[in-house]
Amino acid sequence: MSNDDSSNVPDPNGRRSAVREKAQLVHARQKRARTLRRTGWAVGAVAFIAIVGTGVAMALQSQAARPDMAPANVVDDGFTVTSVNGVATDPAAAQTVDATPTPQPSASASPASESASPAPTPAPTTAGSVDIRIYVDYFAPGAKQFQIANAQQLTRWVNQDAATLSYYPVAMLSAKSNGTKYSLRAASASACVATHSPDAFFAFNNALLSQQPEQGTDGLTDQQLADLAIASGADRPKVVRDCIENENYATWVKSATDRALEGIPDTKGVALTGTPMVLVNGNPYAGALDDPKEFAQFVLTLSSDAYYKSASPTPTATPAG
Repeated sequence: MSNDDSSNVPDPNGRRSAVREKAQLVHARQKRARTLRRTGWAVGAVAFIAIVGTGVAMALQSQAARPDMAPANVVDDGFTVTSVNGVATDPAAAQTVDATPTPQPSASASPASESASPAPTPAPTTAGSVDIRIYVDYFAPGAKQFQIANAQQLTRWVNQDAATLSYYPVAMLSAKSNGTKYSLRAASASACVATHSPDAFFAFNNALLSQQPEQGTDGLTDQQLADLAIASGADRPKVVRDCIENENYATWVKSATDRALEGIPDTKGVALTGTPMVLVNGNPYAGALDDPKEFAQFVLTLSSDAYYKSASPTPTATPAG
């Protein structure tokens, strides 16, 4: 009698089937895992793109909703000085200004009247006072020279209503400040002061130039510009500071500079080529920037010419025959 019982021996075909089923299960699990990973990556990518897109859209919407940041109190991209209070002039420049030419006394003038002759003042025309316009880049050394040399006589002429004085902030030297675009930021800051505290504009303008940083440096920070504006007498300090630190008028300065490079209004084809560019009754000044005597003579000559050209003799009545 045989004890060989083959019912307990695994069937080779059954073993292979079991292995195949197990392999298929493993493969299916791996496939599902890969699918889930791919789906997760896709969902994550879509979510990332959606977030970025939403951020860009919000930024564009915010920019589009932002009001046109053009400064107030501006005429042809310039700011007229309304007050010259609080400006400390350079003592050396003041001594030089005292040497400006004085009118020759008449033959009947006494020695006392000669010694008491006041400093010369531009002659007013029938159309009003002489017009002085200054295009200024606050990083230009020549602009600093001109302001220091002429601040005292400019102050006197404005106070005597002998001249209207306007400054035109431009940015031509933004590449000279290690990437900080100081020229642009300083010009934007001056527009902030002219907009929100116009009576302090001349003092701030004078401070920007007399305390001008060296080219090749970073220049003043926006915070330092705001500090200087408030120290120059700007009221509404929070509004002025926010305007300066947010560089509210930087885009306007760029556009104003481009317009000046194309041509300056009310001149005979004059365009901005460098700063400072000083115009007296529309005529460019080409003399020494640090010589107030020469500039005063230029102003006096043009104001006198304008006076005599605009003056007309008063007709006299002719008696009837």
